[in-house]
Formats: sequence, structure tokens, C-alpha cells
Amino acid sequence: MVKILGAVATEGVPAVQKACAEALDQGVHSAPVILNIPSRRRDPEPPPLPLISPALQLTHEPKADCARYDLLRRAG
Repeated sequence: MVKILGAVATEGVPAVQKACAEALDQGVHSAPVILNIPSRRRDPEPPPLPLISPALQLTHEPKADCARYDLLRRAG
């Protein structure tokens, strides 16, 4: 109970109330579960994918053809 009340200082009353209500709806009443709910809600978005230079992009997509690789191996 003390840990949940302590979370009010960092999370705010509405966030803790929502977390408690969500946990009780799921039939859970342990403090670690309740404290985890606001933590999951504030997880950051994944970073955007980096831009790839056109010079690094493939001009010919590789084909999944094992016979082609066997042919190249015999020729070399």
C-alpha cells in the first residue's frame, strides 16, 4: 500500500487510480503489478529507422535458388 501511495508523487493521482482500477478489474491486488501498469504506459516509442544511402541499396535482389549457388560454386 505504501509503495502505491508513493507512486502518486511520480505518476500522479489519475495514473495511479487508473492502474489500481485496471489491476482490480483483472483480479490482481499486488503492488508490483499495480506499479508496473503506469510503467508500461510510458514506455517510449521505438526509435525511427535510420535513412539508408541510395549507394548502399541493392540493385539486384538476391534470389533464394540453391541450384544457382551450386552452379556458381562449380564454376569457381
